[in-house]
Amino acid sequence: MTDLSRAMKISASGMQAQGTRLRVVSENIANANSTAPNPGASPYRRQTVFFDQILDRQLGVDVVHVRKIGTDPRPFQLRYEPAHPASNADGYVLYPNVNTMVEMSDMREAQRSYEANLNTLNTSREMLQRTLDVIR
Repeated sequence: MTDLSRAMKISASGMQAQGTRLRVVSENIANANSTAPNPGASPYRRQTVFFDQILDRQLGVDVVHVRKIGTDPRPFQLRYEPAHPASNADGYVLYPNVNTMVEMSDMREAQRSYEANLNTLNTSREMLQRTLDVIR
C-alpha cells in the first residue's frame, strides 16, 4: 500500500507543478499584446517556470515542485506605430517578449503532462480501492 501512496504523491505533485505552469502560460498569452501604459515604460515581461525535485521524507520519494517563477530576459518586441499613445519619440512601441506559438506549445505540453499525472493518480486510486475490496 505504501507504493500506491508514493505513486499518488508523485502524481499529485506533478499535477500541482503543471497547474502552476498552465497558469503562467495563460498569463503570458493574456498579456502578449499589451503595451506599457506610457512612453518609455516597460511592457509585460514573459514569465517562466523553473521546476525542481525535493525529497518527501515521509514517503521517501522525490517529488516535483515549482522552484521559482522567473522572467525571460529576451528583449521586447519593437514595432513602428507612431500614432500609438505609448510610442516613443521615434514612433516605436515596446511589446512584450511573448511568442504566442511558443506559449501554445508550452500549454499543450503542460496539459498532456497534467493529464498523464491525473491518469496515474486515478489508476493508483483504483488499485488501492480494489485492494481494499479484496481484503473485505
